[in-house]
Amino acid sequence: MSPIRLDIVTAERLVFSDDVDVIVAPGIEGELGILPYHAPLMTILRAGELRVRRGEEEFSLAISGGFLEVRSDRVIALVDAAERAEEIDITRAEAAKRRAEEVLSQHPPGMDTARVEAALRRSLVRLKVAEKRRKRRRKI
Repeated sequence: MSPIRLDIVTAERLVFSDDVDVIVAPGIEGELGILPYHAPLMTILRAGELRVRRGEEEFSLAISGGFLEVRSDRVIALVDAAERAEEIDITRAEAAKRRAEEVLSQHPPGMDTARVEAALRRSLVRLKVAEKRRKRRRKI
């Protein structure tokens, strides 16, 4: 099977651009698997783990939502934020998780619940992706 080009782009940078074999993206209604020759589509991405396989190599990125466009020759993920597992600062992600949990438990007046819940989801995704990488490295 021939590969498909994947571009992951944020407002700040091109995070990833290469040919890949399989993409599993966190779609708004569940995970979306994309192989070469997938039908064209456009969808919304939610915060989650974007998994990529290239040959025998598999890796993940933590994304915080955006849009995914599948074309005949490439897939473009326009995301708010994306981090490769090796870029994630675990201490910072754990601190963000604790802060969000604390704010949610206190429920201060005027709290933007949706914003705090989104921050909690982002920190949980970042920790999940970082932990997966740590487990893979232990196996090697």
